[in-house]
Amino acid sequence: MDVKQMDREYVANTYARFPLQITKGKGSVAEDETGKKYIDLCSGIAVNSFGFADDIWQNAVAAQAAKLQHVSNLYYTEPCAKLAEMLCRRTGMKKVFFSNSGTEANECAIKAARKYAAEKKGKEYYTILTLKNSFHGRTYAALSATGQDALHKDFQPLVPGFVYAEANNIEDLRAKAEENKLAGILFECVQGEGGVNVLEQAFVDEIARLGKERDILIMADEVQIGNGRSGKLYGYMNYGIEPDIVSTAKGLGGGLPIGATLFGGKAEFVLKPGDHGSTFGGNPICCAGAISILERLTPEFLDEVQRKSRLIFQKLQGKKGIRCLTGVGLLIGIETERPAADIINACMEQGVLTLGAHGKIRLLPALNIPDTLLEEALDVIIAVCGE
Repeated sequence: MDVKQMDREYVANTYARFPLQITKGKGSVAEDETGKKYIDLCSGIAVNSFGFADDIWQNAVAAQAAKLQHVSNLYYTEPCAKLAEMLCRRTGMKKVFFSNSGTEANECAIKAARKYAAEKKGKEYYTILTLKNSFHGRTYAALSATGQDALHKDFQPLVPGFVYAEANNIEDLRAKAEENKLAGILFECVQGEGGVNVLEQAFVDEIARLGKERDILIMADEVQIGNGRSGKLYGYMNYGIEPDIVSTAKGLGGGLPIGATLFGGKAEFVLKPGDHGSTFGGNPICCAGAISILERLTPEFLDEVQRKSRLIFQKLQGKKGIRCLTGVGLLIGIETERPAADIINACMEQGVLTLGAHGKIRLLPALNIPDTLLEEALDVIIAVCGE
């Protein structure tokens, strides 16, 4: 029985996998079991910030694994404390709670917002406002926060207390804020899974204004767009706002599971001992890997992310078969004339790995992908889209 057969036999049938087995990779090049190489524009869905088998990341992880792989959160560890300090210093936030994933980071944010509102305004202020076409995770509260009916239909009843506004519709946002007793507003600056939709400055400004006016906690979901992918350390930094809570994961760990919920001054002391926890949260190895990622997301490096983004837009805009481009930094959506699934499969056949997102092609290359590989992959996409 080969790997694909074994997977079909024994792994839960929750993924529509591509007929491709990845056996190894280096940088932005993956290799399958036959030795065929692929330029990777997925980075494990925005996880492998510096590509496959990054040397600096490997060394940091291996060094920590040789010292201490895990202790419970009843004790202090240096990697956990150091990573929290780095995140706070880079963002101006005050405290960090560590978990294992983006959905868990959002669950923590939701709990904190509801506790804050209950203590400040009353227990009836528990509703969380999110946006249509958002994606916040697969656990029950995070799924309930996700503004996509298609993901809800088989899992009723959802957790109560969530309402959804139209993205970039200020009037709808105001109406929902007026109609509901809100604890928080949770939003993605760029809706990655929802079709690579970018929020407009005026809309984000209105979210921030409502938060201050009504004492509603503003929560930026930075799971996919965060950790350098937008060309800033976090996506909200492109808008000049200061969220009360920031959730992140994916690219922070560089390939290991880690989630982080960052709390600003208003929310700094909301959670007390016993209010929340995570067995693996703050794991020393995961934190050591994350430190090696965060240390390299310097202003100069982030300028390079923005330059590569401009290169992609300049090279693809106006090409035959491409209707439009959306996105920020190295989270880019391509609306094509042909069905996205056909483009993705054709690109794979020609050695380029891409993703889909609500009928678009989605590009999430490693932040340090070399220009030569990036341009080679873009040439393939242009050729396939133009067929």
